[in-house]
Amino acid sequence: MKKTPLYEKHAALGAKIIDFGGWAMPVQYTNVINEHNATRTSAALFDICHMGEIEVRGPQATDLLQFALTRDLAGQKIGQVKLSALLNDRGGIIDDLTVYKMAEDFYMLVTNATTRETDFHRIKAILEEKKFNCQMEDVSEITGKLDLQGPRAEEILQMLSDADLKNIRFYHFAEFPVAGIPAIISRSGYTGEDGFEIYAAAEKISLIWDRLMEAGQAFGMKPAGLGARDTLRLEAGMMLNGQDMTQDMSPLEAPYGWLVDWNKDFAGKSALVSIRDRGIGKKIVGLEMTGRGIARHGYAVKSGDREIGLVTSGTFAPTLNKAIALAFIDMEFTTPDAEISVVIRDTASAARVVKLPFYKRPK
Repeated sequence: MKKTPLYEKHAALGAKIIDFGGWAMPVQYTNVINEHNATRTSAALFDICHMGEIEVRGPQATDLLQFALTRDLAGQKIGQVKLSALLNDRGGIIDDLTVYKMAEDFYMLVTNATTRETDFHRIKAILEEKKFNCQMEDVSEITGKLDLQGPRAEEILQMLSDADLKNIRFYHFAEFPVAGIPAIISRSGYTGEDGFEIYAAAEKISLIWDRLMEAGQAFGMKPAGLGARDTLRLEAGMMLNGQDMTQDMSPLEAPYGWLVDWNKDFAGKSALVSIRDRGIGKKIVGLEMTGRGIARHGYAVKSGDREIGLVTSGTFAPTLNKAIALAFIDMEFTTPDAEISVVIRDTASAARVVKLPFYKRPK
């Protein structure tokens, strides 16, 4: 397994380490619920160094990304982050990635860990085929990334940076030192809470980790692993690549139709137009268990005796004190409050369709 620059920190803290897509990652330090609740009520620090970062530079960097990705980037400002989708030629989702506009001719793409190489080769192939005047570089190995999430995140990070964090709006970023180390501070995350994603040189990221751990002590901040990250993102209705969405699913079947700009050309558009015009047969929805048990990935979803789909993600939601799930089901059953069931250990347990997200943080 590959190790992040923070592996020894996790081992010293007694974290339980698992194989996550070929990476040795902490799943928990104490327990998932404890780390989940710390994120919702105070703050938590996550090692996300396994994520991918790709730089795109040159006079036609915008033109390349406009064609490679589904989202319209024409109006994106320097310092703004946009979520977009990268499709295959069948209109399926290769990745949902974030686009950081660093300068007029310079972007940073942040990819999911498991799709980093696929993303790079897909976009590079488009660059070469269309002969765009720009260059790409995978800088993942030299880039470290931390996520500081929770209602006290701003107070904690402000102790280590001269940036006016209140002026960094959601899905915007600024380049400012953190603990004296050059960094990118982005107001974004994968938990449904306020918080920041912090990028710095991989060789320096452990120093920022240590300083944040020290600063966060007084606020009850905890290190958190992938277990809490999963329960947090599911409560917030966020998709997990490779599980809730795959290359066989289009953005119209995931809750990503809003990422598609039909007024521009993009890779995979013709296939996506065909899917749109034909109409989709299934869609990802939120489920709330009203019967006993927890729905898990791969469990069958039924209406009466008819199988109508599968659970893609499911958990007990600590904040909501109930079991929730995402499921890919037949369109006719996707209306909110539709009553269906999930097969748990050969027994049908009652559930109902609910609007996403399951959880929204208090304003």
